[in-house]
Amino acid sequence: MKRSDGYELNIGILGCGAIGSRIAHSITDEMKMFPVSLAGLYDIDTHKSKDLAAQLKDPSLAKATFQDLLDHSNFIVEAVSSTETVHLIETILAQKKDVLVISVGQLLNADHLFKLAKSNQCRILVPSGAIAGIDSLKACAQIGFSQITLTTRKPISGFKNNPYIMKKGIILEQIQEETVIFDGTVDDAVKAFPQNINVAATLALATRSKDKIRVRISASPKFTKNSHEIEAVGDFGRLLTRTENAVCPDNPKTSYLAVLSAIETLKGHCGSSRIGT
Repeated sequence: MKRSDGYELNIGILGCGAIGSRIAHSITDEMKMFPVSLAGLYDIDTHKSKDLAAQLKDPSLAKATFQDLLDHSNFIVEAVSSTETVHLIETILAQKKDVLVISVGQLLNADHLFKLAKSNQCRILVPSGAIAGIDSLKACAQIGFSQITLTTRKPISGFKNNPYIMKKGIILEQIQEETVIFDGTVDDAVKAFPQNINVAATLALATRSKDKIRVRISASPKFTKNSHEIEAVGDFGRLLTRTENAVCPDNPKTSYLAVLSAIETLKGHCGSSRIGT
């Protein structure tokens, strides 16, 4: 579907894992009322992009290179977990394309990305992810916080093969009850659990108070859901939110709400005044 002026949002998916795949299906199945189309898929593992393109019944969607994806798209969904993620986002912004960032942890300590987006008049979209109350936290940020605590609880399966866990000598199979496996800063949490704790980065960006945040992560074989509890205190009072999220059917390291949040953020962008009817 195109607008009367011919504008159409051509979306490229960078990373064809669980989240990227679900977003791709959502674009083709649920966004037909918007001036939007799926323009391409790219994953460093070409089998993933080709398999997803086959599922969508359009083999031409699988692009051979990252640049090929960029050439066919005017909006990119970043859904990768890589040491190169910041560089990839920088490349997208340098070519003056808006980007929806799933790997929110990569935006920490990367102010140059926001400056580049501003100078090139493009946008970085950040979904609220697996936590609630982001709008209220942004409002509270106007007067600041005295302390913020994020307590995350996840099933044992969500930490399988995690390098931090192995380095610390934590044997997941021996955990019988709720056990704190991390207690520290946002930066350290995101570094230790890049696939588990994007919510900490989202919280830091929303509150603009990274240094006031304490992150506690627990695991237990009794947990069947990913839960995130936020307690924020300041002159505004006390704010307490808690989400108990089913894990994504395709990836136990990810909350299903995080996937749904990304899709809703994309839908909101598609229906915004910038490209709306």
